[in-house]
Amino acid sequence: MMVVLQITPSERAMLARLASGVALNEIAHQLGTSEHQIDMSLRALFARLGVKTRSEAVASALRRGLLAV
Repeated sequence: MMVVLQITPSERAMLARLASGVALNEIAHQLGTSEHQIDMSLRALFARLGVKTRSEAVASALRRGLLAV
C-alpha cells in the first residue's frame, strides 16, 4: 500500500521539469530561485518519496498520481 503524499505547487513544478529533462540550473532560472535552493528542495522531496535519483522521483510521482503524463 502506497502512502498518500501531498506536495506543494512548487514541488510539482520541479517534478514536471525533471520529467521534461530540464537541467537543475534551468529549473532554478525558470522558477526564479537559486540552484542551491532547488537542489535542497529536491533532496527533501526525494527523501519523502523514498527515492535517490531524478528518474526514480519522476517514476514515483507518476505512480502516485502526482504528475500527469
